[in-house]
Amino acid sequence: MTIDSLARLEPHALKQPMSPSVREVDTLTRVVLARLAESAEISEQSEQFIAADIKNVVRACTELMIQGMNGGPLPCPAERLENAAAGCARADIPIDAVLSAIRTGSTVVLDQMFARTSPANCAGVHTATMTILELSKVFTAAVGMAYVRERRAEAAEQQTAAHSLTSALLAGTSTATAGARELPIADRYFVLALGLAAHPDESRPHLDRQVVARRKLRRVQAELATALAGEALSLLSVDGGTVLVPSTAATDSELEGLVGGLSRAARTPITVTVVTARPHEVPGAAHLAHELLDTVQHLGLGPGLYRFTELALQYQLTRPGIARDALETQLTPLDEHPDLLETLRIYIAANLSRVRTARLLDVHPNTVDYRLRRIAGLTGFDPSQTTGLWYLHSALVARMGRHLTPATPLRLPAAHDTNRLDSDCA
Repeated sequence: MTIDSLARLEPHALKQPMSPSVREVDTLTRVVLARLAESAEISEQSEQFIAADIKNVVRACTELMIQGMNGGPLPCPAERLENAAAGCARADIPIDAVLSAIRTGSTVVLDQMFARTSPANCAGVHTATMTILELSKVFTAAVGMAYVRERRAEAAEQQTAAHSLTSALLAGTSTATAGARELPIADRYFVLALGLAAHPDESRPHLDRQVVARRKLRRVQAELATALAGEALSLLSVDGGTVLVPSTAATDSELEGLVGGLSRAARTPITVTVVTARPHEVPGAAHLAHELLDTVQHLGLGPGLYRFTELALQYQLTRPGIARDALETQLTPLDEHPDLLETLRIYIAANLSRVRTARLLDVHPNTVDYRLRRIAGLTGFDPSQTTGLWYLHSALVARMGRHLTPATPLRLPAAHDTNRLDSDCA
């Protein structure tokens, strides 16, 4: 429905035509505002609030309805009314309050129209009523459009400010003017490095991989905004990225739940490492968090949340240097025996359970014992002894951390089988 398609009142349909004068418009506007002040919908708002922000909307609608009642030409209300509604949106007035003002204005004008229309003029009453109802639809659409534009502009501004603040924190530059909306800077941040696994649909030939990946990313961003009330700062791609969580938005104990929610939203496993930092420490913390993420992925530790304290040993052992090279050479005798190397890796990951190791390798437990003895004979380090196991485990971590491709995560038995399997450990 548009203005041009509205039915028009016949000239002289009203005994006393409604004057489009400023005085008449002011009078009707005051009546509408008074009714709004008395209504339950916006009774908590002050008179100043009503007069300052909704008055322009009421005046614009009232003038148009008066013109409609007089059968005159109706200009398109979009520009003036949308500008007035946009002002309400910028003042954070709920759209329900603005629409309530339009409904109240329509009621007031109809009351005036019925008072001035001849009882015998049924056609005039019907046409006038339909004109008001259809104008209300046009007004509602104009207000909705104005609010949508304002909210989109605010979202874009907020996104730009958040992006600026995130970039400033990660770059270690001054944050005094980083956000256009003066976003607050937290005293401390949880710096998260995220690794997003590919969604199963990304590998389906009949689907657009990029579209599926972008949808996955949008779900993650939406969950992040919802879970942390829009306080998180992030730079994310379809493969992962960096998230800065203010300490005021979540506690350390709540991070597990946050990661679980993000994984459910992504519908794919997520690997996250976290380091705590003050604002000036964020660049170094982000670098460390991503190095830890690389370590987790290279060691094949699987999805989930990892803290620096849980990975300190693995991280140190995988750093380039003489120590790492020396440790790695301890496994050189096993290079020609990949079955022994795999047995050692699974044996350590299975918490030294020969039965669980045998099940994962699909061999007899005695075969595991035989292979462990061979490992001891070839390397000089016995995995059944504390010192030997320590060196072999360290050497394995050093070697796995040096690989360019992530190791395959272990598929350990279900939790309800753990006690039974661990009852027989070598």
